[in-house]
Amino acid sequence: MRSEQEVNRAIERYSDTVRRLCMIRLKNHADTEDIFQNVFLKYVLSSVNFESDEHEKAWFIRVTINACKDLLKSFFRSRAVSLDEIAERPAELPPDHREVFEAVMSLPQKYRDVVYLHFYEDYTAAEIGRILGKNVNTVYTLLTRSKQMLRKRLGGDE
Repeated sequence: MRSEQEVNRAIERYSDTVRRLCMIRLKNHADTEDIFQNVFLKYVLSSVNFESDEHEKAWFIRVTINACKDLLKSFFRSRAVSLDEIAERPAELPPDHREVFEAVMSLPQKYRDVVYLHFYEDYTAAEIGRILGKNVNTVYTLLTRSKQMLRKRLGGDE
C-alpha cells in the first residue's frame, strides 16, 4: 500500500488526465467520478514500482482506459440510459471549439483515443502504441484516418 504523500502527489499530477480520459470515453460526469475513484484506489493498493514518471503516467492512462471499457461493456450499462445523457449538454463552448469538440466526439472510439493522446496529451505515435498495445504503424494509420474524417466533417483544407 502506498503512503499518503505518494497518493496525494499522484492525484495532483494525474487527476486532470484521468478525468479527461473518462469524460471523452464515458461522456458522463457521474461515471467519470466513479472511474476516477477506482483508478486511484487501484493505485493506492498496487505494488507496482514505476521506472519513471512517464511509466507512471502511462500506467494511469492504461488503467483508466481499461476501467472505462469495463464499465461500458457491463450488463447494467448496456441496459440503462443515463439521466446525464438525456438532460445535460457539454459545457458552453465558443462556436468554433464546439464544432471541433463535437466532430472529435463523433469519431469511433479507436480514433478518439489516438486523437486525444496525440493532440491533448502530446504523446508520440510510438508512445501511444505502447500505451494502447498497438503497432506504431497502426497508430499512424488511425491518426491519418481520424484527420481525414475530421477534415470531411469540418470542411478543412489539406
